[in-house]
Amino acid sequence: MNCMVAQSGGPTVAINASLAGVLEMNRKTNHFSIVYGAINGIIGVLEERFLNLSEKMENDASFTKRLIHSPAMYLGSCRYKLPKGDEGQEKYQEIFKVFEKLEINTFFYIGGNDSMDTVDKLSQYAKAHALPVKIIGIPKTIDNDLVKIDHTPGFGSAAKYVAASVREVAMDAYIYAVKSVTIVEIMGRDAGWLTAASALARTKHSPAPDLIYLPEVPFDLDKCIQDTRSLLEGKNTVVIAMSEGIRDKNGDYISTADSASDIFGHNHLSGAGKTLEGLLKNALQVKVRSIEINVLQRAAAHMASETDLMESELLGENAFSLAMEGKTGLMSILTRESRNPYKVAYSSWPVSEIANQVKSVPREWINEDGNDVTKEMVDYLNPLIQGEPDVPYVDGLPDYLPVEHLYPNR
Repeated sequence: MNCMVAQSGGPTVAINASLAGVLEMNRKTNHFSIVYGAINGIIGVLEERFLNLSEKMENDASFTKRLIHSPAMYLGSCRYKLPKGDEGQEKYQEIFKVFEKLEINTFFYIGGNDSMDTVDKLSQYAKAHALPVKIIGIPKTIDNDLVKIDHTPGFGSAAKYVAASVREVAMDAYIYAVKSVTIVEIMGRDAGWLTAASALARTKHSPAPDLIYLPEVPFDLDKCIQDTRSLLEGKNTVVIAMSEGIRDKNGDYISTADSASDIFGHNHLSGAGKTLEGLLKNALQVKVRSIEINVLQRAAAHMASETDLMESELLGENAFSLAMEGKTGLMSILTRESRNPYKVAYSSWPVSEIANQVKSVPREWINEDGNDVTKEMVDYLNPLIQGEPDVPYVDGLPDYLPVEHLYPNR
C-alpha cells in the first residue's frame, strides 16, 4: 500500500512544508510502504514521471527540514484542467491505471482553487466507479481566496514580504524633497487579500501606503486623482498599493487583459500599475513611478513567516490523518478559534464545496471610500506574519534543496 503526492498551480514559500508534513507523518506511522512524488502535478501522473520520496528520506536525514525552508515547488507544477467525467473517460482511466500499477491507496494534491477542482473530479470518478483510491486536497495559495478555510498556506509569508517591501519602498521614496507618487502593484486578480496586507507596512512614523485599492470595490479614477492630489498638498510623497485585478464600475480591468487566457479561463493581466502611472502623471504633472512586485512575492523564503510554515506542515499532517481514517473527497482546513491569543484548529471540508469558489475580502473590511482597509483587516492579518524561520545559509545566500529533476534536459 503506497501513496502519491503532487503539487499544482502557482508556487509559494510554504507549499513544500505541507509536503514535508505528509512525509514526516509517514515516517512516524509507516502507514504507507512508499511515498511517491509526481513531477509536474497531474501531468506527471499521466506521463508516469515520479520520485521515490521515501528513498530520498532514507538517504538524507535532513531532507524534510531542508524541504520546509525551500521555496516554490520541489515536485514542480502544472496548470492542467481535467475534463468533466463524462467527457474524458480515457484520462481518468489512465490516471487510475497508474494508481493501480503503483499500488496507490491515497493521492494527495497540494494546490489552490484549480487544484481543488482536480481533487473533486478525481474523487467523483473514484466514487462513481467504486475505485478504492482516496483523494485528499491540501490547500495553498498566496491569494488567500479558498473558501471554508480561515487563511491559506503561503499567504502569510507572501503578506509578510509585501508589507516589508512596501515599507522599504516608502523609506526609499521619503528621501527626495520633491512631489512624487509611487505605485506598488501586487498580485490579486479577483481577491485583494495580498494587497490588503500592505497595510501592515505602516508605522507610527509612516502612513504608507497612503491609498490601497482592491478588486472588491470598483476603481474610480477621478476619485483616485482627487485623493492623490489632496495628499500631495500636505506632503511630498504618496505611496499607493493596488491589486493587479482592479476594475472600473463597468467591470473592466484598468490594465491590459490579453485576449488569451489560461486553461482555467483566467485572463492574463499586464500592467495595472503602469497604466495608473501614466494616468496620474498626466493628471498631476509630478514624478510618478510604478513597481510590479510580480513573482518575487511568491517564493521569498528569506522573508517567510514561521507561523505560515508551521501551519502548512500541520495541514499536511492533518491530510495524512484523514487518509489513515479512510476519508476521501476532502480538503484539509484550519479554523481560527481566537484572535488574541491567536489559536487555530485543524479539520476538513468536502472539496466539492470548495472547488471553483472564490473568497473575497469582506466589504466591511474595506473603508467607505474604497481606498483603504479597516482595523478588522489588520487584526486578521497580523498573526499570520509572525516569526522568522531559521533559514540555512551557505556563502552568504539561502541554501535550498536542488531540483535538478525538474530540468532533466538542461
